[in-house]
Amino acid sequence: MIAGSKELLRTAGVAFRDVDVFVHGTTLATNAILERRGARTALLATEGFRDVLEIGTESRFDQYDLNIELPKPLIPRELRFGVHERLDASGAVLRPLELSSLAALVPTLRDAKVESVAIAFLHAYANPAHEQAAANCLRDAMPHLAVTLSSEVCPEIREYERTSTAAANAYVQPLMDRYLGKMLASLAEEQFRGSLYLVTSSGGLTSVETARRFPVRLVESGPAGGAIFASTLARALNEAKVLSFDMGGTTAKVCIIRDFAPLKGRMFEVDRTKRFKRGSGLPIRIPVTEMVEIGAGGGSIAGVDSMRNVTVGPESASSEPGPASFGRGGNRPTVTDADLVLGLLDPEAFAGGSVDLDRAAAISAFEKHVGSKAGMDADASAFAVYEIVCENMASAARAHAVEMGESLAEFTMIAFGGAAPLHAARVAEKIGIKRVVVPPNASLGSAVGFLTAPISYELVRSTWMTLADFDVGAATRLLEDMGTEANRIVRPALRGAASVETRAAFVRYAGQTNEIEIPLPLRPLEAQDAGELRARFEEAYVRQFSRVIPGAPLEVLNWSVRVSGQNMEQTDDAARPSATADLGEISPERRVFEPQRREWLRVPVRRRGDLVLGEDLAGPALIVEKDTTTFITASFEAVVGSTGCITLNAKLAENTPS
Repeated sequence: MIAGSKELLRTAGVAFRDVDVFVHGTTLATNAILERRGARTALLATEGFRDVLEIGTESRFDQYDLNIELPKPLIPRELRFGVHERLDASGAVLRPLELSSLAALVPTLRDAKVESVAIAFLHAYANPAHEQAAANCLRDAMPHLAVTLSSEVCPEIREYERTSTAAANAYVQPLMDRYLGKMLASLAEEQFRGSLYLVTSSGGLTSVETARRFPVRLVESGPAGGAIFASTLARALNEAKVLSFDMGGTTAKVCIIRDFAPLKGRMFEVDRTKRFKRGSGLPIRIPVTEMVEIGAGGGSIAGVDSMRNVTVGPESASSEPGPASFGRGGNRPTVTDADLVLGLLDPEAFAGGSVDLDRAAAISAFEKHVGSKAGMDADASAFAVYEIVCENMASAARAHAVEMGESLAEFTMIAFGGAAPLHAARVAEKIGIKRVVVPPNASLGSAVGFLTAPISYELVRSTWMTLADFDVGAATRLLEDMGTEANRIVRPALRGAASVETRAAFVRYAGQTNEIEIPLPLRPLEAQDAGELRARFEEAYVRQFSRVIPGAPLEVLNWSVRVSGQNMEQTDDAARPSATADLGEISPERRVFEPQRREWLRVPVRRRGDLVLGEDLAGPALIVEKDTTTFITASFEAVVGSTGCITLNAKLAENTPS
């Protein structure tokens, strides 16, 4: 990574010593969990509860699968130990912590060569004293041991999710600590004197110190950059309702952006045994950008199942060996191969001409792996793959919108990532979206998002109370304490810059499983705020479920405080159209299979840089640039606006779902 950055800086005529801010997003923590190459980790739990990682919530993500494969815990049973201690749900001590029983475990941990320990005691979210005492005991006996407390990484109710989050943090902490340490040393050698920030899963930036302490917050940080990018662009375009569509080489991500901010979630899953089945992975309970990810990228592999149905993904050819047309050893057809066969890609101008695509190899792959098994020729096979991958993305967007209580017909789609502009118009046709925006440098959307992310940190704590017995004093003290802690974490990274604090309560009807986040005022709470909280909850509940439950009691389970600085400044380069000088010669038209009409057509091909401000280009047509191609289907016409964005507007009465 440092070597690549040096080369990039060299081409710009600068060095690391000239850089003020270095923003880094990494998949190291995610990959360590997926590939099971984290630290040798142990779990200390309340006696009798060491198996919570395997018991989970006792739910089954597929009720009728007799051979169901449940997620494998990161910590094996032989490294999970019970400790003599017990708190009740209010945090009161039922059984004092027996440090002697803890000390007796130290030789066992040493003999097992344990590098990291997760401590997750029952009800530690209400009282962290036992976890803190246990951590001090272990650190005294084993100074080099990495220790994670569930009361620090996830101080929330829900025992399984809290323990799983602590286990994941402990599992990746030594690896991330070494990685960041080496990175800091390398930057120092290059005379870097600026600030280094890491991107978190919630779309904010954090300091190296916080990242080393809570590396689990970096899991899923990459996709969050795309959501930040789309949010920034939505504000610039004054689009209050946006569907962010990010399609790269391996996956596609959709995210709903409302009022210029992506929806936030409280939990996600990693290492799913069934990739798109909720409940089949390891739960991580941290602030996260709410999005849906499916295995539909340019490298997603196509095939035929036992019922002779064409399938796409989730398996990916990745960059090595890559699609069949890349000529790097891959021989199975992918989405990129389908785009090539259908004429959407120019084999001589892909990636600015730096990669030669072999159309004959793509056709051969489709004939062998799809056409011969499904009774179709290569053209029909490629079209089937194109349609299926677009339908998969449309279905994911529809389901996500329903869960969020939204109608996508009212939304504008912002499409970015190397593959998204090729498929965005067709996906929009399927879900009834009438406006699609393709920004300049679309393939770099996530990276640009990193550069506009704010420095931030969010704390969530569990303190249960009903609105009928709303304890404004206790709630205010809790929020102020959380604000103090969040400011303590964020202030050093802000270096004197101003910060903004926001507060929220997570409210639900008594007895329900899930909560809705409701904003709180930034002042001491008052008795009348209970009524305002109910009104805001019911408004949000109606928006999501179209009804309320009259007279039902409400309860607050969790409280949140987020402290953030101003967004990083975005340079004008981020909004400048991609260079087209390296495209070489392009044909003024190309033979393309049009999906709406289901026929081959000769369509115009235009360089993005040659388009004139305000010029209309009716579909079907192609707009090419170095890093991607925008396909305008027959249902749309395109225009370039003053921001440099290509906007696809539906032709009258033609944009109907199909």
